[in-house]
Amino acid sequence: MKQINQYLAHSRVLLLLVAVMIISSCDKNDNANCTEFNDTNLVITSQSESTELPGMVSIFFKVDDKDGKPIAQLTNSAFNIYEKGRNDDCAKLISASESNSRISSKSQSFKFNTLLVLDFSGSVISSSLSELKDAAKSLVENAMPDTLDNSYKMGIWWFDGEDKLHQLVGFTSSKTALNNAIEGISGGISIDPSTDLYGAIIKASDLAAMALDTIIGQGILGAASIVIFTDGTDQAARYTKTEALNKVNGLDPRIAVFSIGLGAEIDQATLKSIGTDGSIFADSTSQLESKFIEVANLIAAEANSYYLFQYCSPKRDGSGSNDLIIEVTAGGKKGYLKTSFDATGFTSGCN
Repeated sequence: MKQINQYLAHSRVLLLLVAVMIISSCDKNDNANCTEFNDTNLVITSQSESTELPGMVSIFFKVDDKDGKPIAQLTNSAFNIYEKGRNDDCAKLISASESNSRISSKSQSFKFNTLLVLDFSGSVISSSLSELKDAAKSLVENAMPDTLDNSYKMGIWWFDGEDKLHQLVGFTSSKTALNNAIEGISGGISIDPSTDLYGAIIKASDLAAMALDTIIGQGILGAASIVIFTDGTDQAARYTKTEALNKVNGLDPRIAVFSIGLGAEIDQATLKSIGTDGSIFADSTSQLESKFIEVANLIAAEANSYYLFQYCSPKRDGSGSNDLIIEVTAGGKKGYLKTSFDATGFTSGCN
């Protein structure tokens, strides 16, 4: 009898071990079938995340490719949402129609400022002022929205040999104001024919940083860009190249910097270092307008690579913290933003 009891006890242990192995095997197989979300052809950078009762999840983020080039004008079809709660073995795709997911208007939550900085040294004033004015107006026309939008503003500054960055027109959403300021530029605007290029870069960087701080200080999400044009090299020698590059490289990542060079006297290597987000070069004044339009398109792409994505989560109060994955597809490339949200207080009624 004792031997039978021992046999039964051993049998129960063996059955328990087999059951554990089967469950473990199932779990491993289930997990093995989970999507890994490891594709990194796109870089998705979160800027802000929030929830709002009864169940809205809002994510503000930027989309770039692996080379740092902005991915702009994506529509709802480019985004998929996955959630993984405590009862889920894998992240589950959430229906776009059932969750009412959408790219929402950024007009009340996002502002983008651009500083256009123009070289009015002696060589520009004497040989290319007319072409520069036409090019600057084309940049305004192509970089600014077609309809008045207070989310997007541009200001214009200029430099010569003085230790000063002169304001032509402050930040405005009005194309008319910008173009009128450009049209009013005359040959007598500058009194120092030298070129304080490095000083202009340092001062423009400080202005952009202050503009961004002002936006953020208002509780609004923001970004900015600097466009600097020159037809030569720094001649004033008031500041060093190292000081200028350190200032640019130390800027907030939300500030993009573009450079435009004209003619044979520019130092292309230096302008490429300054234009951390793009550098464009014109061989002659006849190319200037088209090159300014190229930069305008870069500015517009930068401004429109920020997205406010919102959806109604199916998770409810009591589900705790849930993993969230936003999948972005653009031009055959994919990228993922992995984060989480707390569903405390979530109920039905979100729309």
